[in-house]
Order: sequence, then C-alpha cells, then structure tokens
Amino acid sequence: MSRLLEKINGGLVRVFLIVVALFWLVPTIGLLASSLRSPEDMSASGWWHVFAKPSQLTFDSYQKLLENSDITNSLWNTVLITVPATVLVVIIGALAGYAFAWMEFPGRDWWFLTVVSLLVVPVQVALIPIAELFGRIGLFGTIFGVVLFHVGFGLPFAVFLLRNFFAEIPRELLEAARLDGAGELRVFTRVVMPLGGPAIASLGIFQFLWVWNDMLVALVFTKSGTQPITVALQTQVRQFGNNVDVLAPGAFISMVIPLAVFFAFQRQFVSGVMAGAVK
Repeated sequence: MSRLLEKINGGLVRVFLIVVALFWLVPTIGLLASSLRSPEDMSASGWWHVFAKPSQLTFDSYQKLLENSDITNSLWNTVLITVPATVLVVIIGALAGYAFAWMEFPGRDWWFLTVVSLLVVPVQVALIPIAELFGRIGLFGTIFGVVLFHVGFGLPFAVFLLRNFFAEIPRELLEAARLDGAGELRVFTRVVMPLGGPAIASLGIFQFLWVWNDMLVALVFTKSGTQPITVALQTQVRQFGNNVDVLAPGAFISMVIPLAVFFAFQRQFVSGVMAGAVK
C-alpha cells in the first residue's frame, strides 16, 4: 500500500509540474502564434484561433522585421552588449574567485566581505553618478559603456558564486598539481576550470539572461544607434501603436534566444547553483 501511494503521489507531482510548465509556456506559444499571423487576423480574433485555422500562418511579419533596420540593428547591438559582458564577467569572476578561495594575500577575508556587501547595492543608486562619469570621459551612449556597467554590477555575484564553488575543490588536487611543478596559472586552467564547469555555466546563464533582458540600464546609457532590442521594441510601441506585425516577431526573437540558452545549459545551471549555495 505504501509503495502504491508513493507511485500515485509521484504521478500526481509529475502531472502538476507538467501543468505548471504548460501554463508557463502559454505566453511564449501565444507570442509565436501572433508573430505568424497577419495584422488583420490578430485584430479580428485571438491567437488561439490559429489552431482551428492553420491557413492564417504566414512568415510575412518576419520578412517585414528583417526589412526594419531599427529592429535588426538593435538585435545586433544586443549581441554586442551581451556577449562581451557575459564573457568578461565569467573570466574576471573566475580569476577572482580562485584568488579568494586558494591564494593567500593580506586582507583576503575583508576584501571578500567587501565584494559580497556590493551584492546589496541596487542598480538604481548608481545610474545617475555613472551616467555623469561616462559623460565626462566620453562613454555615455556607447556600447562599451553599457558593457562596463553590466560587468561592474555582475562581478560581485560572480565572485561570490565561483569562490564558494572553488573552495569545495579538494586541496589535495591543487597540492598534487603544485608538486608536479604547476604554477598558479596552470593550476587554475588545468585543474580548477575543468572542475568548475557547472558553476561557470550557471554564472554564464545568469549573466546572459540579465544582460539580454535588461531595459533599465539600456534606457539610461544608450542612444538611438546603440539601443538593444528591448529598447527598440519599446520605442516601436511608443511611436507606432499599431505596429504589431513588427513587434510580435521582434518580441518572440528577443524571448526565444534566452530560452534556448537556458534549456541548452539547464543541467549545468542547476548543479552549479546548488554547489555554489552549499557554503
């Protein structure tokens, strides 16, 4: 009886999780269906009518999207902002995390405490001061300035996560590598980095999703030629209230890329988060 109850409870849990996942995917499915319909069909009926009339499906909206230079340029700007901001945070965070975990230097614990304390600093506090600083040095409105802002605010969490993960690596492995003549750089690249793959993957996903979906920082620090896709879509809504044939496919592309990245590295993401939260 107990085994039967366990199987029934396990089945109910699976059904509940499947239902929750389907509800979570409803907006994405609705946006996809809307992006494949004409503006006339969207104004006439809801997106769910496409299942009863598959003949409404068309790629004309995506063709118009590719012809819209504002959207295509903003999508390229998003890639130019997201990829460097993610790579720099991962590299610098991994180096700093290794230093805080396994290297001895004066004030190590106090420096790490300072880095952790920066996690509580909200982004909104730094918008105006950094905007004034970027304006003085000529970085305001540039992609490089936006990348620097995201790197600066992404590093505290990166250092915290990777330091906790690297500290769990057995000391014997590092000592064995040093006895074989490996320096700190070789120990980091040949021992620590391969073992820290799950944590690094989870950090990369966190940073990628945060930067790709960011709108507040982009609204403050970008201009018309450097706007990412989030700001460009918001501008299209404000200027062309009925421009749904461009907004729907643009919003779906902006949504599906982070989803694809998350599902591609889902296992590494879960294991990395759990490992980094132990200590």
